[in-house]
Order: sequence, then structure tokens, then C-alpha cells
Amino acid sequence: MVMPLVDTASSVDASQALPLGVSSLRPGPSLDGSSSGRANVAVYAPGVLTLEIAYQAPGGSWRVQTLPNVTEGVHHGIVEGLPVGSRYGFREAPAAQALPLSVPTVNFDDGERQPLLLDPYGRGVDQRADLLTSVRMSSDFDWGSDRPLHTPWRDTIIYEAHVRGQSMLHPDIPERLRGTYAGMAHPAMIEHLTGLGITAVQLLPVHFHLDEPHLQNLGLTNYWGYNTAAFFAPHPAYATRSAQEAGPQAVQDEFKGMVKLLHAAGIEVILDVVYNHTAEGGPDGHTLCFRGLGEEKYYRTDGHGKYIDTTGCGNSLNFGQPRVVQLVLDSLRYWVDEFHIDGFRFDLAVTLCRNEANEFDPKHPFLVAVAADPVLSRVKLIAEPWDVGYGGWQTGRFPIGWVDWNDHYRDAMRSFWLADRAAIDSGGQGGSVARLADALAGSASLFEPSGRSRLASLNFITAHDGFTMADLVSYDRKHNEANGEQNRDGHGDNRSYNHGFEGPTEDEGILARRAQTQRNLMASLMISLGVPMITAGDELGRTQQGNNNAYCQDNPLAWLDWTSTPESHAMLRSTKRVIRLRKEFLAGQPNDYAVRDAQSYLFWYDQHGEPMTMERWNDPRNRVVQLLLGSDDGQAAGLIVVNGGRDDVPVTLPKAIKDDGTAKRIFELRLTTSDLHDQRQGVQVGSGDADLVQANTINIYRT
Repeated sequence: MVMPLVDTASSVDASQALPLGVSSLRPGPSLDGSSSGRANVAVYAPGVLTLEIAYQAPGGSWRVQTLPNVTEGVHHGIVEGLPVGSRYGFREAPAAQALPLSVPTVNFDDGERQPLLLDPYGRGVDQRADLLTSVRMSSDFDWGSDRPLHTPWRDTIIYEAHVRGQSMLHPDIPERLRGTYAGMAHPAMIEHLTGLGITAVQLLPVHFHLDEPHLQNLGLTNYWGYNTAAFFAPHPAYATRSAQEAGPQAVQDEFKGMVKLLHAAGIEVILDVVYNHTAEGGPDGHTLCFRGLGEEKYYRTDGHGKYIDTTGCGNSLNFGQPRVVQLVLDSLRYWVDEFHIDGFRFDLAVTLCRNEANEFDPKHPFLVAVAADPVLSRVKLIAEPWDVGYGGWQTGRFPIGWVDWNDHYRDAMRSFWLADRAAIDSGGQGGSVARLADALAGSASLFEPSGRSRLASLNFITAHDGFTMADLVSYDRKHNEANGEQNRDGHGDNRSYNHGFEGPTEDEGILARRAQTQRNLMASLMISLGVPMITAGDELGRTQQGNNNAYCQDNPLAWLDWTSTPESHAMLRSTKRVIRLRKEFLAGQPNDYAVRDAQSYLFWYDQHGEPMTMERWNDPRNRVVQLLLGSDDGQAAGLIVVNGGRDDVPVTLPKAIKDDGTAKRIFELRLTTSDLHDQRQGVQVGSGDADLVQANTINIYRT
């Protein structure tokens, strides 16, 4: 039987409009009422006249109750018999206007089928056939001595990874753990990550997400997961089969166990979060939650009810509404408090900072609130500083406390090492070293107007979106036919270079040139000032066969291939080597190195060891530059020599006379990206003396 509807007029209770979601009425250490079935339920549903909760306790029958109170758009009431593990959802009372037919429905005991909406604050999601319900969760977990690592930005090296793809093919991880949260924290994976030298994993979306209808029609899935349906719930499909069968609580515990083990290994966990849009899509999409509760408040519209889409995904959450800002802040805080997350990378972050006029505002209330929050202001905040709306590119304009994905850096590196080399090899001319030098120096002028330093630059050459590093050097064109969109999807401006042949080849000369360019790209990333980010698999030479938009490829094309080959071994060895050099150099500098210009120095020299002139900076024929960097009170200085030309050249190292004016400074070669590294490592060259630098290579020296 369906429980009779409670009479709203006679059932006003002592419930509260805050906190939103399901919370306990009983005092005690467990704020979510893990031992109580009596709960305060509050939902912001400004588009609904009368809201009901339908719920089913474990082993019980479905019941329905009206939330009798409404406070400024928040419907709230006290609900009995809603213990931890209960499934629940919301619906507008049948007497009110009916919800769209696309709303998921549930069969009650009398055969009646009723539509249900997810709780925006639901901590867990249960998915059975076409029915999604929220689940009341417990926060109990034995964290032991786990504490935030708070790795300084200066020492941070980020590794962008996909929970599923990271371990699906790993031979040393048991099959039952592959592609899961547990697999991400398996000893074999942790050994790889710590051996590589990274300090943080940045996980592609792990919030509960859904596949778009057009992908389902093609038999594909949204592998990347940028289609969030629940901002407080971990994605259950990334848990082990046993955890999924045990239910949302076991999924949550497995996720927390992953974080705990990564922390124990000294690795921070950063989440890629998607608050700019939801899985409900455009106006003709599914009604799962927000659309049914009050779309005109939750989503940005033009005043006539038409969606304003700055995300390219059909809808944009309306950050001009305080309740939307509150929702995101509460979600972020929940992941930090309950899951011990160390930071967030915000997908299409500009959408989160658009004011009522739909313009980006670096003093947006969301940004101000994060800066003032005692929890969120202490974690890592990373902006993808663009969206697809008008005025969407805002790199360098986010406020103090934020780090931006630096697309200027990406483009400069790709242009110098790839597009320019393609032009030179074909008999043309590349660009000068000026843009490369600015990128190596942390793009200081880009971030200075916002009051930030070089450490506000998140440096990357590849990311999940685009070519892998191996494909950057192997393909001139994207090859996305497997995505089912006739190769129309994905970026066309890749600045890649196949080095003379499109795709796989057995030509040893081409393979050698490709390998050297990969070493140049990885070395450039690690010697640049700012915060480096590696895309998972680039350290192994991972390929996606030219697909630069593998968002829907949940298969070996997008998974990491752990097969050991001479090529993958060499790339891994080279990557470890340059990461180790970065760490050694920074360990010899003061803690505030790179953010204090007065004591830090960046000296630029030409091929002859003389200070760079404006003529040299602007001459596209000049492809050689030297950078001497360090600090007045540092233990060592570094010298970077870049030769981006096609010929080997003798380079005179800078004259650096000691205070007594009699002795030369000795530079020890620590690394060269040429194939002569093993023979030349450790060579010592005096200041003012020449060293031969091979074509298209980087030499790194230490004094």
C-alpha cells in the first residue's frame, strides 16, 4: 500500500530549513544520524508548490510523506523511519502540476508508478534499471592518523589520471581490483607513482555521473565522466564488484580507503569537479533533479525561460543564485571534511564566476566565499580558466589563492618543439625563443595583474583532452573516427608534428626523432617555473592512435598500456630523471624561491654567453638561449641551454666570476635530452668555455 499523504495544513512541524539534505535530529558524534531513522529533510525546490518525499527503509516498503513547511523556497519536514541505507527521492504532490514524463519513476506496492527526483544533497546514489534514488549515508570511517599533507605549491607535481583507465591493464594488480578505487591505491600503483616522483594525483570526475543519450545510442559511454548528476556522491561504477553489490556505503568506504592509502604514501588527492552544468542536459533532456525542483533558479536563463549555455552541454548552473553557490560550497566542503580531499580542479571554471550579467567577475561571490572559507581556503584550487561563452577565456585573471591551467604555456611549448620544427624541417622558418623563454619563466607577466606569482601557472603540455605526448609527435591530424562523429569532434589546432610519417612506423630515424622530442617536452615541463602537470601514461609513451577526444572510449584505446618495451622503459627512465633534477634543484633553494623576485634571479644569455639583446629575442633564426636561475642564498644554481635548431652548435657558457675575480664557475652537466646522455652526464665545463649542444636538445647543468 502507498502510505496516505500527510495533510500539510495539520502537520506543520519543528523541522529546519537548514542544513539542506537529510540530517539527524539526534545529538551525538554522527551528524548524519547513522543510528536513527528520524531525520530532518530539507530541499530547495522553488519551482514546486508541495513537495513529497518517497522513501524505503532497508527491507521495508515504500512510503510517501509531504514536507509540510516551506521557507524561502526550501521545503522541509521531519521524517520518521528513514535510517541509514534508506533509498529516497522527491516528487511534486500529485495535486500540483505534474512533472515531465521523462522523470524516473518507482513502482509502489499497489502498482502505482510515481516519478522521483534526486536529492541535490544526496550522499549516495542507488541505480536500478531506469530508477535513480538518493541514499541516506553514514560518515563513519576509521581514518586513523590520516591528516592533510599540505604539499606547498612550489613542490607540487601533479599526475592527471582516470580511476578506471589507470589500472585496467596493469598486470600486477589483481583482476578484481582493476579499474577501481582500490586499484588506484594498490601497492603496485603506489610504487609506480612514488617511483615516478609525483606528489599529487588529479582524478578525472568521480562524482556520480551519467551517459548522454546520444552516446547510449552509439553504444558508447561518457568515459571521462564530465556529466555529473549528484555532487555529493562517489561514482559507484569505479568501486570493486563486491563493494557495488554491498551498496553505496561500501563504495564510499572504498573511496576513502583509496585516499587514506595514497596519503600514507605522501600523495595528495585532487578531484576534477564539474559544477558548471549537470547531466540533465538541455531543455529536452532528462529531468533527474534540478529541473524538476526549480530549473529557473538552478539554471541560467535569458529571462524568457530559454537556457543560456556557456558549457556546450545544454545547460549552465546559475551562479547568480545564492542557493547554487551554497550548493557548490557545501559540496566542496563535504569532500574535504568527509573524504579528506586535498584540492579541486574546476572544469570550465569561468561559468562558476559569471555574474548576473553573465560576465566573468574575478570578485564573484563564489570566489569571495571560497577565499573566506576556513576549510576551502586551505586546499588546492585549480581553475580551467575558460568556458565556451562570450568572454570565456580568462587565463591569468583568477584571484589570489587560485592556480590556472596555462594554455599559453601549452601552446608556446608545442609551437617551439613541434610546429616550428615541422616548418624548419620542410625548409621554412620557425619562431624565436621569446615565447619559449616566457613559458620557462612561469608566464610572470600573465599572472602579475591578478596579484599572483609564477606559481599561479599550472604548466601542462598535454591533458586528458587532446593528444597524448606520444601522439603529439606522431600525428599531424586527429583521428577520432571511433567516436562516431565522422571525425568532426576534437580540437583541430594541435600544433603537433608527425616527424615525417603519419602514425605508427618502423623507421628507426623517425622513431628516434619522436623520442627525442618527447624528452624535450617532458624536460621543458619539469624545468619551467610554476606547477607541472603530467598526463597519466605520457611517462610511458602512451598512444591513443591519434584520437584527441577519447571521452567516450572506455576501452584499451584510452586505458594505460603497461606493456614494457624498450621505448616505454626509456621514456619512463627519462621522466624520472628530470623529475628528480627538479626536486634536487628546489631542495637547494629557500622555501619562498620563485615568488620573491628580489632574491631570485633569472639571467638570459645567447649562444655566445652574452646577455640576450632585443634583436636576439625577436630573431626567428635564433633558436638558442641559455637561462641561469637560482637565488642569492640558494645552495646551487641551474643552467638550462636550449638548442631548438636543426644543427649542433658550440655554446659558450655564461661568464660568472666569483667575488675574488679570479676563478671560473664550473658547470656540471646533469642531463641532456640528446641520445648522448649516458656518455656525457657529469661532464664539467667552465664558465666562458664552450660545450657542443646537439640539435633540438636541452642541456641542464648545475653549479
